[in-house]
Amino acid sequence: MKADKISELTTNRLSIYLRCLNELASEGRKTVSSDILAKRFHLNSAQIRKDLACFGEFGVRGVGYYVENLRDQLTRILGLDHHHRVGIIGAGRLGAALADYYGFTQTNFTVAALFDADPGKIGEQIGEVKVYDVANFSKIAKKESIDVAVIAVPAQFAQPVLELISKAGIKAVMNFAPTPLLAGEDVKLKTIDLTISLESLSYFLAQPALPNGQQK
Repeated sequence: MKADKISELTTNRLSIYLRCLNELASEGRKTVSSDILAKRFHLNSAQIRKDLACFGEFGVRGVGYYVENLRDQLTRILGLDHHHRVGIIGAGRLGAALADYYGFTQTNFTVAALFDADPGKIGEQIGEVKVYDVANFSKIAKKESIDVAVIAVPAQFAQPVLELISKAGIKAVMNFAPTPLLAGEDVKLKTIDLTISLESLSYFLAQPALPNGQQK
C-alpha cells in the first residue's frame, strides 16, 4: 500500500507493536499470535491483524508471527533500519531537556546539534550536544547530516523557523511550539501540544460521574 494511504494512527500503532516485540525478543520468545500479543500488552488483536495486513502477510497459520522476522519487517517499514540525526531549534529549557533525553540512546535517533539565536547560548555544550547559531542552520544541518528537525521555540517564532527548516531541505519536523503551523506538501509536520492534551483530560474530569464512579 502507498505511504500516503497509511494513516498516522496506523504508523503509531506499528511503533507500539515493535516495542512489544522487542520486549518479547529480549525474553527469548520465538513466536507469538495476535491474540497473545493483544492480551499481553493490552492491545486489540483484530486491529493488530488489520494494521499488519496493510503491509503484507506476516503470519503463519498455526504458528502466528515469528518474533524476529516481524521485528525486522516493522523496523524496515518504520525506516528504523538506518540512523536518523536530529537538529533541535531552541536551546531553552525544553530544547535542552530534549537534547539530554536518555531515551534517545535506546533508539535510532541521535541529537546532532542544537540551534538558538541567543548569543549567550551559542557555543555552549548541553550534554554532548553543541549549540549553534540558528542563522547557520542550513550549513550545519548539511554538515551534520540532519534529517529530522525539532521546533522548541516560542510560538511567535515557530513559523519562520519551520520555513528555515524547509529551505534546508529537511522533510520531517516535530513541533513543540503551541501554535498551528503551515508546512509545504513535501514536509511531514507532527505537532505535540501539551496544552491540548491537558485540556482534553480536563474535559474528561468535567463530565458528571455515573453512579458506579465511571465517567460518561
